[in-house]
Amino acid sequence: MPKVSLFKQDGTNAGEIELNEEIFGIEPNEGVIFDAVIMQRASLRQGTHAVKNRSAVSGGGKKPWRQKGTGRARQGSIRSPQWRGGGIVFGPTPRSYSYKLPRKVRRLALKSILSQKVIEDSLVVVDSLSFDAPKTKDFKAVLANLKLDSKVLLILEGSNENTYLASRNISNVKVIDDRNLSVLDIINHDKVLITKEALSTVEEALA
Repeated sequence: MPKVSLFKQDGTNAGEIELNEEIFGIEPNEGVIFDAVIMQRASLRQGTHAVKNRSAVSGGGKKPWRQKGTGRARQGSIRSPQWRGGGIVFGPTPRSYSYKLPRKVRRLALKSILSQKVIEDSLVVVDSLSFDAPKTKDFKAVLANLKLDSKVLLILEGSNENTYLASRNISNVKVIDDRNLSVLDIINHDKVLITKEALSTVEEALA
């Protein structure tokens, strides 16, 4: 059963907390993590690329010369693809790049990356985070207390509004809800800071 230290927001150690072995103690599957990252990155693509085909370019309504008798090749429009200013053939059109992996694969990817963070000692669990007012300097003090000076992914329970507001303006901190866990977010940050309540939600969702 994997264990990590449990901290208070002032940086003092509050003991240890046991993690669900089926979520935080498995052998990380790098291939599945890779597949999940590629899927999420594909979903972020806008896919708004487009070109004009012969029906979209302007002009070309009139046949440029008669069909026979000129000695030149027959032409029906000056906006055919072979003409300068003509339409583009087989060019990119707006599309969605998003696709989905099977649900079991997505869950395995999350379990694998969370287990990897435990192996790297990059998972920091805090008993709770509470602020009287949403002040950024107060949250910066918490990061200093916990010795977190790199890119931090903060996973919060949904009701923690003051903490969310206090942390969202810090450039090296990204805040997500415990119900929106993402492999791409976890892999893009050096440390994962999670509250005890959010940890319970994650374990319940992935169990």
